[in-house]
Amino acid sequence: MFKKILVIFLTELLYWAYLSIFIQPPPPKICGSPYGPPVTASRIKLSDGRHLAYKEHGVPKDRAKYKIVFVHGFDSCRHDAVVATALPPEIIEDLGIYIISFDRPGYGESDPNPKRTVKSIPMDIEELADQLGLGSKFYVIGFSMGGQIIWGCLKYIPHRLAGATLIAPVINYWWPSFPANLSKEAYYQQFRQDQWTLRVVHYTPWLTYLWNTQMWFPASSVAEHSIDVLSLQDRELIPKLSNRSEYMAQIRQQGEFETIHRDMMIGFGSWEFDPMDLKNPFPNKEGSVHLWHGDEDRMVPVSLQRYIAQQLPWIQYHEVPGAGHLFPHAEGMMEAIIKALIFGEK
Repeated sequence: MFKKILVIFLTELLYWAYLSIFIQPPPPKICGSPYGPPVTASRIKLSDGRHLAYKEHGVPKDRAKYKIVFVHGFDSCRHDAVVATALPPEIIEDLGIYIISFDRPGYGESDPNPKRTVKSIPMDIEELADQLGLGSKFYVIGFSMGGQIIWGCLKYIPHRLAGATLIAPVINYWWPSFPANLSKEAYYQQFRQDQWTLRVVHYTPWLTYLWNTQMWFPASSVAEHSIDVLSLQDRELIPKLSNRSEYMAQIRQQGEFETIHRDMMIGFGSWEFDPMDLKNPFPNKEGSVHLWHGDEDRMVPVSLQRYIAQQLPWIQYHEVPGAGHLFPHAEGMMEAIIKALIFGEK
C-alpha cells in the first residue's frame, strides 16, 4: 500500500513539474515602460537601477521630531499606511511626526526585484532613508507581511534604527526555533487551502505561480480576499477600508507573480537567519522594539507570537484582547502604538 501511495505521489509531482516548465508567469508590466502603467508617484532610483515609489505623510520633513518608515503588508501598497491614516491629524501635528510609506518591489509603482531576498528590502529601506535625508537613525513600523520584514531590519540595519514596531507580523512556520508541536498546531489552524498553498511555496517554490493560477484546487484564501479568514472585529472594521477601492487596481498592476506570489515565496521560504537568534539592538535602552498582536487573529496564530516574545524578552509584547488582524484600524490603537514606540508608554 505504501509503495502504491508513493508511486501516485511521485507521478503527481512529476506531472506538476512538467506543467511548470510550460506554464511560466508572464513578464511584469513595469511602470513607465511602453506596455506598462504610467508613473504617477514620487520615486527614487536605487543603486541597482530599480525605482522605488514612495508617499510622504505628516508634518514637513524639515521640522519633524520623529521620522518613521512604514512597511505595508501583503497585497497592499504605499497608500495603505495605517500609521498615517488611522492616527489623528492633531496627534501627528502635536508630536511632529513625518511618515514615509513606499511600494515594496513589484507593488504599485515600484519596479519588481526578481532577486529579492529577506535582506533586500531592509537594504532598500536604508537607501530610501538616505536619499530622502532622514538622518542617521529613523523608526520603522511594519504591518502584517510588512511586520515580518521588520525582522530583516533588526538583523541587517539595526544601527540605523531609533526604534521598531511589528504589528500583527506574519510568521514563518519553518523558522527552526519553533518547537515542532507548537508550529504544527498553529499551522493546522489555517484553512486547508492555505495549508496547501504554504506547502507549495515552501517546498516547491517553482510551482508557486502554477498553484496560484490553476483552477482545480482552491489556493490562498488571503489572496482571494475571503472574509472567512477575518475575525468578528475584523469584519466590523472593514468599512474603515472603503477608500481602498480608489487604488486597488494599482496594487497588482505590474502582475501577481512579482507581488503576492513573491511575497509568499520569500515570507514562507527558507530564511537566511532565525529571528529568535537576534540580539537586542538597543542594549543601552536608547530605543525599543515592540510587537503588537490580537488574541483573536485568524490569519496569524497568536500562540507563535507569544513564543517569540518569551524567547526575546527585550521585545515589548502587547497582546490586544478581542482583536483580530486589522486591529490597527480600531479607534485609538495607532495612537497607543505610536506613543509606546516613541515614549515607551504602556
